[in-house]
Amino acid sequence: MRKDARKMWDAIFEAGKEFGIVPTGLGCRDTLRLEKAFCLYGHDIDETTSPIEAGLGWITKFTKSFIKSDYHKAIKDNGPTKKLVGFEIPEKGKIPRQHFKIKDASGNHIGEVTSGTQSPSLNKAIGLAYVKTEFSSIGSEIFVEIRNQLVKAVVVKTPFL
Repeated sequence: MRKDARKMWDAIFEAGKEFGIVPTGLGCRDTLRLEKAFCLYGHDIDETTSPIEAGLGWITKFTKSFIKSDYHKAIKDNGPTKKLVGFEIPEKGKIPRQHFKIKDASGNHIGEVTSGTQSPSLNKAIGLAYVKTEFSSIGSEIFVEIRNQLVKAVVVKTPFL
């Protein structure tokens, strides 16, 4: 109940005092989930993405029919044309954000950032992006367009931590 919210809040922080717990917000949640490469609906997955493209094939079973199951099964059988990958930006001060374009070394558009931030745990910029499958291998060099500048990034294994 609303009248008990303050009591509950105080009790939680009293119980966690010995562990040094502190309140956090959505920014913290977003950074932590990105460091673990957890997909966030509306960013990394939505109604236009396939779980196969997002690397979520392990939770996608085709033993029963579901909405667009034939479409997703075809992607699985034929291989996706794009994949969700993790990437790091070695250059300091360059933070990738949702919808930033991903390009190849020649400047061709090959994908889009879905999530990005400065990781306080890793002390570097990290992100998730959909890229054309041929650029999805670990170690692939890609470029994030940040303020009309192509910034070098490298596809890395996820989770980041």
